[in-house]
Amino acid sequence: MFTPIPYGRLNSRQKENYNFHKVAARMADFGFNCLRLTDDWQGADFIACHVDGQTFLKVQLKGRLCLDKKYIGKEIHIAFLRGVDCFIYPHDELLATALSNGAMNAESERWRDHGQRHWPQPPAWGMAFLANYKL
Repeated sequence: MFTPIPYGRLNSRQKENYNFHKVAARMADFGFNCLRLTDDWQGADFIACHVDGQTFLKVQLKGRLCLDKKYIGKEIHIAFLRGVDCFIYPHDELLATALSNGAMNAESERWRDHGQRHWPQPPAWGMAFLANYKL
């Protein structure tokens, strides 16, 4: 009755829905209830509310490790899946790490010209950073 659908056959909106549910299911294991937003609110695709009643995360879904100038100072967490692994990291902490270790600077072409930087395969320093944010 149930036949798995290959991820590659999904359109972009279906992939975003799929990724949301995969991330939300993983976050549930850590006491979070995820509320999907109909449009980006303060840069977030969803809000993750912890059972402690005090922790609320604004989360943006992405397909990979990334930075974007539009998220700076907004207390955004970025969530992405890499194989069976799920990562949710604070955007501004990754930015600080990338700048402090020299992996990126204000003159990095993509950052300077487009306000973005992403890594399809996280570099070694990125994986070290992500080790603290793997669910």
